[in-house]
Amino acid sequence: MEEDQDIVVSLKTLDLQEQTQKEPDSEPTMESESSHARPPSLVEVEEITGYSFRNKELLKEAFTHGSYKADDCKSYERLEFLGDSVLNHLIAKLHYLLYPDMAPGELTRLRAANVDTEALARAALKYNLHKFLRHQKPLLQQQIQEFMEGIEQYPSHSYGMIDPPKVLADLLESLTGAIFIDTDSSMDSTWEVVERLLQPLITPENLKLHPVAKFNEACQKMGVKPQAKDLWNKTGEIEIYIENELIGRGKYKLKKMIAVNRAADDAYNNHFLFEKKDGGNGG
Repeated sequence: MEEDQDIVVSLKTLDLQEQTQKEPDSEPTMESESSHARPPSLVEVEEITGYSFRNKELLKEAFTHGSYKADDCKSYERLEFLGDSVLNHLIAKLHYLLYPDMAPGELTRLRAANVDTEALARAALKYNLHKFLRHQKPLLQQQIQEFMEGIEQYPSHSYGMIDPPKVLADLLESLTGAIFIDTDSSMDSTWEVVERLLQPLITPENLKLHPVAKFNEACQKMGVKPQAKDLWNKTGEIEIYIENELIGRGKYKLKKMIAVNRAADDAYNNHFLFEKKDGGNGG
């Protein structure tokens, strides 16, 4: 039977580790000008951020996606590159000063949680920055809608359980880069603007383990070796087994990584969290 040929592999083979979010490469990038409304005035961005740009061209560049074909402005890609580094520096400095006794590994995890794709996408969506984006990206609104629905299920950071549109995070980074350049490379002035946009920041008190890391840690403590059945190419599903018993399943057809994260979370809840309850019956 064909189903019996589905490969059962170890979690390491499936790469059940924390991974970097990537946009699908298959999305079309062109649509007619008449199919989407013109973005509102970027003056509103200055009102939202409380920062008035001296160089308005920087602001326009920060909100111009690479799919937008126009001669009047470059895309935000270079500003995004810069803003990514600036945000990492600002958050690293904040945590270094706030938590003098925190080990480097914990500082790294805390910083990553505050500037990863989901955290930045949440911030951009909170302030409706996507409404000002100049783009020709047909699926963006659908992706944002799905993300909004995911946020309803996970009001705080989901740690890989939902799919944030990378474009939203790009916007926050490009805006940060634009402010940094416009303030003559002032970290302090940039932080004054960005700090408010990023609230609420994740703290050591509410920082959670990535679902894969949490599951792997529990397996190591219990001395068990899980395996995973990779059905993702066929059904969008990942199944996790311990001693040939199905303990978790995750499904997400657009990105294998999220299916893996959901499977790990489901397996942890079913096999470890559930066992802690009376008799393992959940009753």
